[in-house]
Amino acid sequence: MDFEKELATSRESLELDKQYELPDGQVITIGTGRFKCPEILFDPSKVGIESCGVHDIVLKSIRRCDMDIRRDMYGNVVLSGGTTMVPGLADRLAKELSSLAPPGVRVRVVAPPERKYSVWIGGSILASLSTFEQMWIKKEEYMESGSSIVHMKCF
Repeated sequence: MDFEKELATSRESLELDKQYELPDGQVITIGTGRFKCPEILFDPSKVGIESCGVHDIVLKSIRRCDMDIRRDMYGNVVLSGGTTMVPGLADRLAKELSSLAPPGVRVRVVAPPERKYSVWIGGSILASLSTFEQMWIKKEEYMESGSSIVHMKCF
């Protein structure tokens, strides 16, 4: 998923056009939108959104972890949710993270085939635990304790 390369190629030919059949049977052709839309995940400013790209958010999350587990975190980035089904997303995220990671740190992005539903499955498992209700946080508790209440109740 090299945005600039694919955009240049699409301007020169129609080979990047792809046909999709919708659930109602209608067939549509999608060209440059196939990679312009996912590019917003890495550069939201392309559509006027002042925000970090997904690679920067992952990097910030890793940097907030204890120093002794950061190397493991770089090596175990796991994609989940429907948006991650975009072809090439895992490779692009790995490339971007590798360019930002400390020298000598191996970046590995895992894209499980069932990732489209993994968030729902995880939530379903959590909700079925007998201890789940003990993890609920009321607004009043959060207002009183702040984010530390999450660690007190859930870990």
